[in-house]
Amino acid sequence: MIKTLIRTTAIASLIAAGTVGVTSTSLAQDMPMVGGAPMDPAKTIPENASAADNLTTLVAAVKAAGLVETLAGDGPFTVFAPTNEAFEKLPDGTVETLLKPENKDQLTKILTYHVVPAAATSDAAMQMIKDDGGKHDVTTVSGGTLTLQMDGENLVVIDEAGNGATVVQADVMQANGVVHVIDSVLMPK
Repeated sequence: MIKTLIRTTAIASLIAAGTVGVTSTSLAQDMPMVGGAPMDPAKTIPENASAADNLTTLVAAVKAAGLVETLAGDGPFTVFAPTNEAFEKLPDGTVETLLKPENKDQLTKILTYHVVPAAATSDAAMQMIKDDGGKHDVTTVSGGTLTLQMDGENLVVIDEAGNGATVVQADVMQANGVVHVIDSVLMPK
């Protein structure tokens, strides 16, 4: 992934200098795809997430919580991004209830529970897990704790209730951090 990031950045620099004639289509092919959209490592987390068809519920929630500007900031951030299907696993009516203006504080707490104030690739996370004997705790922006561990070859994130989310797409590099797409919504205490 880092090689792809370096290669993409180098190609973009050459194009900007006018030394290589590469189309935007060929550049997009070098970028990781999330929800059918290329993820540009020069764009911020909200810019890229807004293009992904499988993250529309997350994007709507981030907008409702007023967190777009925060997640577009300098970071660095590691975001565990639940897919639309992850939100669909919640009890009926949960998402609709959370998106109501009167529930903004609760929504903000849940969303910031998915964000760690550092940029950690999956390789770094797996090394921390190994170094800590099989589990590694991280503190989220909301002040909660997530536990990272492995399940075979899969990186798993455990919330404070003991529920797990599997990273289904790791290391989607962003201008201000990294996104790991997960298959379940993490819930704080």
